[in-house]
Amino acid sequence: MSRWLSVILPAHDEAAWIGDCARALLASDPLPAGWRCEVLVVANGCTDDTASRARGFADQAAARGWDWQVLELAEGGKLGALTAGDAAAQGELRAYLDADVRLDAALLAQLVAALDTEAPRYASGAPRVAPAKSQITRLYARFWQRLPFVATGVPGFGLFAVNAAGRARWGNWPDIISDDTFVRLSFTPQERLRVKAGYDWPMVEGFANLVRVRRRQDAGVAEVARLYPHLPQNDGTPGLGMGGLIRHLLRDPLGFAVYATVALTVRTPLYRPRSRWDRGR
Repeated sequence: MSRWLSVILPAHDEAAWIGDCARALLASDPLPAGWRCEVLVVANGCTDDTASRARGFADQAAARGWDWQVLELAEGGKLGALTAGDAAAQGELRAYLDADVRLDAALLAQLVAALDTEAPRYASGAPRVAPAKSQITRLYARFWQRLPFVATGVPGFGLFAVNAAGRARWGNWPDIISDDTFVRLSFTPQERLRVKAGYDWPMVEGFANLVRVRRRQDAGVAEVARLYPHLPQNDGTPGLGMGGLIRHLLRDPLGFAVYATVALTVRTPLYRPRSRWDRGR
């Protein structure tokens, strides 16, 4: 009897990204013996051809023995898309994937192997920032990727996966800004697993977008702490400390300058997010 991994892929006006994401998914290595994969693309509130482009990969998925569904929702909103995807999914393992992410071929199989346990587990891969066009974003990303949270942690932005016992940690998706923070902090550091394979995740372009998105991210973390005050105790992210900060500054002074300037600007009223879901692109 087959066991299933369900990949739930919310997509709002992602026509420019969904093709690369789907091609990378379908180039994945075979899953461990006895496992099958289904992909549920949840096109929510789209005004472009995201859904039709996604349907164009159904034959390739079928050739691999994968199930491939495209669900269309009239209203936009990532949390509604996640809820609809979960309702339709049959897998005991769930991977939640953003439409602008490209997975390494080995990643899905490694996630299945890591999560194949009865104990509650959360897993993700090693994140890489995709090459940026703007110099500001390249400098920011270069410094940011060396921070312990990204370099050695299991941040889960763009992709995270849980097993059945892990998914039982919460019921309906809450209407919050940062779904990835909420889920990550629902697990202790010992329950979070980082596998070796990685994925490419695009960072927003330009100073203003970096500030807007960083402000939204900070607001999302604060919201989780306010609504679920027991969750931040599961953070476990190692701090840099003064010594680590100085080492990072000396290693990359330009990257540090950009990162610090963005962080300081976030705390001013100069920029305001266009909406609570603003990604800056």
